[in-house]
Amino acid sequence: MSRVSSFAWSATLLVAALLVAELVGHGQAVKTAPQADVKTAPVSTAAVTAMNPAAGHSLEPADLEAFFDGMIPLQLERSDIAGASVLVMQNDKVLLTKGYGLADIKSKRPVDPASTIFRLASISKLFTWISVMQLEEQGKLNLDTDINQYLDFQIRPAPHSISDKPVTLRNLMTHTGGFEESVTNIILTDPRKAVSLRDVLIQNQPNRIFPPGQVPAYSNYGVGLASYIVQRVSGQPFEQYVADHIFTPLGMTHSTFAQPPPKALASLPSEGYRSSTDKPTVGFEIFNPVGAGGISSTASDMGRFGQALLHGGELDGKRILRPETLARMWTPQFQASDKLPPMCMGFYETWWNGLRWIGHQGDLIAFHSLFYVEPKQNLVLFVSYNSAGGGDQPRPEIIHFFTDRYFPGAPKADFLKTVPDEMKGIAGTYVSTRRADSTKLAPGNLFGQRAVSVDKDGVLHLGEAKDLRGHPIKWKAIGKDLWQDQDGQARLFAIRDASNKVMRLAVNFPGVQFQRVPWYENGRFVLSAAAASLLVLFAVILASMARAGHSFFLRRRPPPAPEPGTIWLGLGPRLAACWWFLLLVNIGGYFALQGDDLPPPTPEWFIWFDLLNIAVGLALFLSLLAIISAIRIWFQQPLRTITRVKFTLVGIACTLLSWIAIHWNLIGPSHRI
Repeated sequence: MSRVSSFAWSATLLVAALLVAELVGHGQAVKTAPQADVKTAPVSTAAVTAMNPAAGHSLEPADLEAFFDGMIPLQLERSDIAGASVLVMQNDKVLLTKGYGLADIKSKRPVDPASTIFRLASISKLFTWISVMQLEEQGKLNLDTDINQYLDFQIRPAPHSISDKPVTLRNLMTHTGGFEESVTNIILTDPRKAVSLRDVLIQNQPNRIFPPGQVPAYSNYGVGLASYIVQRVSGQPFEQYVADHIFTPLGMTHSTFAQPPPKALASLPSEGYRSSTDKPTVGFEIFNPVGAGGISSTASDMGRFGQALLHGGELDGKRILRPETLARMWTPQFQASDKLPPMCMGFYETWWNGLRWIGHQGDLIAFHSLFYVEPKQNLVLFVSYNSAGGGDQPRPEIIHFFTDRYFPGAPKADFLKTVPDEMKGIAGTYVSTRRADSTKLAPGNLFGQRAVSVDKDGVLHLGEAKDLRGHPIKWKAIGKDLWQDQDGQARLFAIRDASNKVMRLAVNFPGVQFQRVPWYENGRFVLSAAAASLLVLFAVILASMARAGHSFFLRRRPPPAPEPGTIWLGLGPRLAACWWFLLLVNIGGYFALQGDDLPPPTPEWFIWFDLLNIAVGLALFLSLLAIISAIRIWFQQPLRTITRVKFTLVGIACTLLSWIAIHWNLIGPSHRI
């Protein structure tokens, strides 16, 4: 072995060892999303104190306008949002309806809460579930029977190892159908590429990864099935059914599920932006399946919808649901603990200061919205933003600061002085139940994990979870397997299996939980193994380049002869090293360059997935040659130890990368994601 190649190997292996030690030694969760820019500061503590005195303010128009005038413009500037629309009602009286900023930056058209149509995304689900319950009232649907009897195609059965139970409409309503995530064609901006609701559901059918009724895994696909059942049973297109049976009776004249809106409303929608400085817009986002996210509406129309809900399903003499039906829809159906907000029938609850807000939120690329009613206070609260920055901070600020201002008084938390040892068993690594396991989305699970630890003071740390001030959340125990943010009201509950081991975590949002991952799927382990493997293969590339450089630049000198007992790597292992390195670096580089601008997957991606399968298949074949070389080297005598180590490390690196590629679906289904 030449001195240059020996140095390359030694230096690179040292770096690999240090990198693995660094990754394994730090008990931090892998980041799952870009953090907010340092300039994106939360609303100041002084401002919050000024807006939220100890005694609650009177809920009246002048005070509300002062509150929102102090908050929304600040949010628009800080979070780079073009415009927002707001509505607050109590006891059937509109206390505030106001637009902020611009609906169209180019034409300088301001937001008008009465006529400017915003895209409300998942708030659509409430209309789907009301449609289902209308048909259930008529005896046309049964919430607890196999949904296959209402479909003209069959949903894919779950593996017998998971469950033989059928999926029901009640399961779909509580997001406990057990489906993995499916996102192909979920958002389109070209109407010419739109496909029918039926085709969307057939072409993008996900696998089932949980038993029905047991584990919440928020599913747009499940809601899409329900909207198609409404279409099948009613005999009307879903969009028309909702228009005839909800929008028209309630006088919601600026609301539609048509994508894009009909000509009568075509000039009214707000543009959607990635930021307030964008001149090109995101475009009209066509959401699939329509019942899970296709609605377009205004603040004023959503006020009428909220009124109808608070009146037991009736408004101006027009009834969309019976009071007893709506009461059932607001009855908790799925709840990991009675100390956490429940999932009701399509609606979910959000708790703050003792208020139980019932409703839904919604997100597209550009639009981010919230819609809640509070039955005891007879309140309707609606806010929608038309830019990507409206997603993370603005909405929690609205619900928290609004409640703190007008209904102050957080419930007192009695923290345990000592944490029982049994509760410390919560420590581990967890991944969301809303995930894809069998598609090419699976590698994303490695970056979406949360590391949970309990320090010596009994404080629980959940990955990089932060509060609205940007501070890490510190959780303290308040009961058996129950933890609460020591400075807030968020809660976390540990769910145990039959052997008393913590298997999942329930959080404030009841539509998902976090499931413990086995050690071999731990993101830190897998990414450390991948990084170390790539460094080993990079050493192979450096050594090969060193020998090639010597042959080219020093061709008059004889090539260095290997020392006795030394064998240089053959062509197979060297090709495997080059191919793996180029393949993975290019994949990582592509996603790094795309960042947040990466559009949702469409069928146009499938050709690239086919090519990826071919590329990974070639890498696996070359890896097989490297692994065979590593095995054979141990049967050759005499050889230097460094030679055996070299071949073995390359074989192990290729084995690890091959396992990662197969297990995490770098090679696998290419026409379903």
